[in-house]
Amino acid sequence: MLEKKFYKTFFKHSFNIPIKVNYWDGSSEVYGDATPEVTITINEAVPIKQVINNASIALGEAFMDGRIEIDGSIQALLTSAYETAGSFFHDKKFIHFLPKQKHDEKESKEDVQNHYDIGNNFYNLWLDPTMTYSCAYFEKDTDNLETAQINKVHHILNKLNPQPRRTLLDIGCGWGTLMLTAAKEYDLRVVGVTLSQEQFNLVNQKIKDEGLENVAEVRLQDYREIKDEQFDYITSVGMFEHVGKENLQTYFKCVADYLKTDGVALIHGITRQQGGANNGWLNKWIFPGGYVPGLEENIHHIIENGLQIDDLEPLRRHYQKTTEIWDKNFNEHREEVKEMFDERFVRMWDLYLQACSASFESGNIDVIQYLLTKGTGASSNVLPMTREYMYK
Repeated sequence: MLEKKFYKTFFKHSFNIPIKVNYWDGSSEVYGDATPEVTITINEAVPIKQVINNASIALGEAFMDGRIEIDGSIQALLTSAYETAGSFFHDKKFIHFLPKQKHDEKESKEDVQNHYDIGNNFYNLWLDPTMTYSCAYFEKDTDNLETAQINKVHHILNKLNPQPRRTLLDIGCGWGTLMLTAAKEYDLRVVGVTLSQEQFNLVNQKIKDEGLENVAEVRLQDYREIKDEQFDYITSVGMFEHVGKENLQTYFKCVADYLKTDGVALIHGITRQQGGANNGWLNKWIFPGGYVPGLEENIHHIIENGLQIDDLEPLRRHYQKTTEIWDKNFNEHREEVKEMFDERFVRMWDLYLQACSASFESGNIDVIQYLLTKGTGASSNVLPMTREYMYK
């Protein structure tokens, strides 16, 4: 009886769309004044203590296990929860516990490999042919995902105003599309670093296959281990979300240390305009050690390390569309993923991708590109006066 009363209050205050809840005892209730858009079926009650401890973890795990079923759009349901001030995402009484985080070099490597070394075959199922696992850039509504990812790479590189035969460091190089495009199409000498063995193997093979050994190098290396090297350009895409709150200062210091006096850096990453945060379920199951920094937080570290902000560009709607396409692709290969792993993994990953879409759609998180130089001295004339050059 107490559980039922708790859940009725819980659901009443968590969503701004009409929903129907089928309870474990066979009863049902509709919350909202219109036809339900989503139906939640609770096959087995999740203990109140677990929900209060951390609602995101408790409910996310219940969905993974099939104790909770959702009929309708998970994205729409979670978007409504993000938009509702009294929901479990915002009410601190449902966020008592967060998984512990460590970010020394050993833990950072383990965290990255737990996510990115699931297997290239897995990511190949639902990413585009460039194997780019970050926000795409849709110049036209008709752009497919591959086109939009190539757009993104060029958008980043063009912002650097790169000059031929200069050097570029890509911190967190992924599967290498950006760094290899810089080498082949912009005539740059490139170095990429990653902690993922799977990514390192694939990029290294690409370098050999394309005969780029003289202009491209990939390293299985922590970005903090780079010593006595400076570069004309630095790029880092989807990286600072993994370093942890306590290492943001170190991350931006490394960017400043590795950048030449007249150099340019483009840092692209998920940022909360409302301030930094992490999510217990994502941190436990998807991105161990993950932390999304706030915009003000990042700007503080940028300025503290002697870097100058030359341009900021939010791309939230682009990432929403990217994750929606990823989830569509993922579900088209749902049975193949199930054969690789199991049904619990499939449900977990589907929830993750739709939760990301909801988070971007609601404005809970954003993705921002930071164009940086070393201030008003030697680097003052390295970029044109207007933004027009970025789009040529």
